[in-house]
Amino acid sequence: MREARRGAEAQVRMGKEPQAMKRRMWLAGALVALLWATPAKADTGVIIRTTGGLPVLQVLCLLPTTCTIVGGALDGALGQVFLVTTPLPLQNFLGLLGGLTGFVDAEVNQLLNLVGGLNILPTPIPATVMSNRTLVPYPAGSTTSAWDGYVNQPAASIVAVQDTQKTFNVLGTGIVADIDTGVDPTHPALQGVLLQGYDFTRNQPGGSELNDTSPCPFASCPPPPCPNCSPAKVNQSTAAVLDQSTAAVLDGTPYAAFGHGTMVMGIIHLVAPTAQLLPLKAFRSDGTASLSDILHAIYYGVQNGANVINMSFDITTPSLELQKALDYANQGGVICAASAGNEGQGPPTLVYPAALQSDVMGVASTTDQDARSSFSNFGINIVWVAAPGEAIVSTYPYNTYAAGWGTSFSAPFVSGGAALLQNVSTAISQSGAAAAVANAVPLDPNLGLNHGRLDLCATLASVAAASCSPDFSVSAAPPSATITAGQQANFTVSATPLHGSTQTVTWSCTGAPAAATCTVSPSSVTLNGSTMATATVTLTTMARVLAPPLVLPRYSPPMSTWVMLAACFAGLAVLLLFCTLSRALPKRPGLAAAAGLLVLSLFTYACGGSYGGPPGSPTLSSIALNPTSVTGGSPSTGTVSLSGPAPSGGAAVSLSSDNTTAATVPASVTVTAGASSATFTVSTNSVTTSTSVNISASYAGATKTASLTVQPQAPPTLSSLTLNPTSVTGGVQTSTGTVTLSGPALTGGAAVSLSSSSMSTATVPASVTVAAGASSATFTVSTSAVTASTPVTISASYAGVTKTASLTVLPQALPTLSLLTLNPTSVTGGSPSTGTVTLSGPAPAGGATVSLSSSTSTATVPASVTVAAGASSATFTVSTSAVTTSTPVTISASYTGTTKTASLTVAPPGTPAGTYTLTITGTSGTLSHSTTVLVTVN
Repeated sequence: MREARRGAEAQVRMGKEPQAMKRRMWLAGALVALLWATPAKADTGVIIRTTGGLPVLQVLCLLPTTCTIVGGALDGALGQVFLVTTPLPLQNFLGLLGGLTGFVDAEVNQLLNLVGGLNILPTPIPATVMSNRTLVPYPAGSTTSAWDGYVNQPAASIVAVQDTQKTFNVLGTGIVADIDTGVDPTHPALQGVLLQGYDFTRNQPGGSELNDTSPCPFASCPPPPCPNCSPAKVNQSTAAVLDQSTAAVLDGTPYAAFGHGTMVMGIIHLVAPTAQLLPLKAFRSDGTASLSDILHAIYYGVQNGANVINMSFDITTPSLELQKALDYANQGGVICAASAGNEGQGPPTLVYPAALQSDVMGVASTTDQDARSSFSNFGINIVWVAAPGEAIVSTYPYNTYAAGWGTSFSAPFVSGGAALLQNVSTAISQSGAAAAVANAVPLDPNLGLNHGRLDLCATLASVAAASCSPDFSVSAAPPSATITAGQQANFTVSATPLHGSTQTVTWSCTGAPAAATCTVSPSSVTLNGSTMATATVTLTTMARVLAPPLVLPRYSPPMSTWVMLAACFAGLAVLLLFCTLSRALPKRPGLAAAAGLLVLSLFTYACGGSYGGPPGSPTLSSIALNPTSVTGGSPSTGTVSLSGPAPSGGAAVSLSSDNTTAATVPASVTVTAGASSATFTVSTNSVTTSTSVNISASYAGATKTASLTVQPQAPPTLSSLTLNPTSVTGGVQTSTGTVTLSGPALTGGAAVSLSSSSMSTATVPASVTVAAGASSATFTVSTSAVTASTPVTISASYAGVTKTASLTVLPQALPTLSLLTLNPTSVTGGSPSTGTVTLSGPAPAGGATVSLSSSTSTATVPASVTVAAGASSATFTVSTSAVTTSTPVTISASYTGTTKTASLTVAPPGTPAGTYTLTITGTSGTLSHSTTVLVTVN
């Protein structure tokens, strides 16, 4: 999607002056008075940074004709960045700020937009996109499920999602925040990992983007699911599986970006399915957002425990406050990734935040063939790495899925990868993550994609002991060619080694057209672990004859018997006449010659010929079947052959079967003009006994037959039993078993018996049925908690054959205490804060009891909090008492020898609004004098 709209550009950096605050306030008042009557068209939003905090800003904005403070501090507990609106002309207001102490800088509150760019949905939408809608458990062994076309989509394979998860035994950890349009909190695939989040567009808890469809714009809300619908366009770069009426509503300006956040969250979840997701809604459904909400979201994410922040948007105007916010995230150990934009532009184009490379990894888009997407921005100043960004399948609101095009959908692959890095290096920083991600698949430097295309396996291998399986990628150039029949087309095919591969790659070429050959030279290449190996592909075609030579017909239609007899009789009569004339007219040789020619012609015609014509049309010479014996349900190919080429218009040969229950044929097959044979298909049905069928062909009065034997289908046998994974944690994980037959199951299916050598440790269903026509079926192996590693043998039996597979059930390792957070981190005495303890993994059976304590009686906590079995976090309440001065408190949490702490600031209550009389007293020795002043607090 388009992720940028230019906003107004205005930034002013303020200097500090060593003059007293009181004089500056007087100056401010004087300037306000001078500007009192200045006309203004509309209020302008300005982001201000002040070291004086809210009090100084409140003095500045005492008069609404100067400015109005919008909400609280954008930087949360830091309390230095605020949004104000002013009716004054912008330059006048910025000049006013320049004369006041405490103000550091200010900039206009830009407007951002996700909509636009060159990432346009292709027309028509590829038929294969989202065609596989089978539900599969994801992550494997969990109770949540997702479309197989989402879990195993090409992009996941390209960046090695599943390979990385298995090789390093990682599924993601920590909190990944996404600054976006929000999320559908009810989507089944995301259950169990979604956090509440925050809606900055409404300034309320909860990051749901479903609020943007209230009141309901559809015929009913939520729209009904449509699992069999074809993908429908919902905006310029996205197609979702929805009914046409729902898609038509969404494909409009108010909802131009609706679903964007749910899709980005889904891609992060695809890569790191157990990482927690924090939706930070800063964009509205029309794709617009203000810079102030973006800044607010960054600070909120950092201060609420985010380990990774994804930003699938960009702006073209630099922002000093955006850079400071991301500097703050970097200092807090947060890893950030952002999209590089969709304008198809290269240097000197800069977009932000991708250009802030000390804080952010910019991500460009590639095709499934590792070419740069036509819409993707490029250049090493904004791109750190690239990832697939075309036809990316992800979650979409209303329990469905969508496919999107754009760098928006490339960035979350990197953000998800950062959550996987957290599994193997919990303390990894932005710079460490960037260095790991730089271990990418090298691409042509001319593409401007910096380190290349993301390789998650290589990324984790750079910081972990495990290594990736050797592999290679294949590409060909040029991508297309146009030739004339009779010419050759040459291509260069390349194999690039991945993960140090030294494999031998053997080439083959299929799909060549008729009367053409495709060869590859050399036929195989051996990789050296680092350098790509190439071969030449040659397609050789045969020239076509433009028109056949003109040939006189050799045959004329056969005559009937009575015509032949009449012609013979006429010929004899003319012959007698010729003899008579030759005697009577010896001096008329011309007339005699003519009579002779007439006699010859009649006898020739009478014998079945004509001038230049041979003897009759072709006849049916044979019918053949291949093979002559098939299993019911399998086809055979029939061939009819004529005695010569078919005449103009072709020859229609009639076909029949003497047992249509067992075998059927088309009513006829046509031998094309000039050809002497044609083929047809004999379709067969299942039979219970061996059945002989006669297939007949008839043409021009001739009939030929061929015999076909239809055999009953032999029942398949059990060929294998596999388990995945083969090692699980007892009581926490399950394994998926797969039984595979030697062929398709017969009608009624095949019931395979199952058993376990230790039902107390691992249980299986009594049987699993392979559906008719299928060759495999899966079942779940449930496990119980164990105290020691326990081997279990799972057995499967069918038709006298038994197969076994081994499963190792491991005892559950106790998790450790990984994090203690407080929200908010600063409260007014008497107000509570919420604490969250997070473990490194699921709590064991019976739960995990975490001890709690407070450093002072100002804030109290319960003695302990219990993380429920299977959960990884729990919350508790920190109660506070009223204080007269700001009081720091340390909250501690301990579990299995590990202690974590978090700081809480308890502040005195703010001054109530009202008018107050202050008495000012001067004392010197025994002398004392007082005066009073009135103070109004708003």
